[in-house]
Amino acid sequence: MSAMKAEGAVTLVVQPSPFTFRQRHRLITSAMNHGLGTIYPFPGAARDGAMIAFGPDYVHMYRRVGSYIDRILKGARPADLAVQQPTKFDLIVNLKTARTLGLTIPPSLLQRADHVIE
Repeated sequence: MSAMKAEGAVTLVVQPSPFTFRQRHRLITSAMNHGLGTIYPFPGAARDGAMIAFGPDYVHMYRRVGSYIDRILKGARPADLAVQQPTKFDLIVNLKTARTLGLTIPPSLLQRADHVIE
């Protein structure tokens, strides 16, 4: 991260994986210590200190599970049910983190955000 900062990086875009989810606290803290904001694919990461998080609304996805269970209990074969893609995404901006790093979030992005952490 030191080399990234030295080359002019301002943010670290984190790719989704079980590793980056489990290690999000360490990655966010390390990035902050090096003066880098983080952009995460897991909405909850913004509450953990990531500057921006954009990803599927997992609560909404889990609520949809009930309709699958209902169809299976009524006799549908699981193999015949279509795989569903997420339909609702959350954009969360952590202004506290941005201010700590001396970064400005454009008003157009703030207007689109589902949640803004002050």
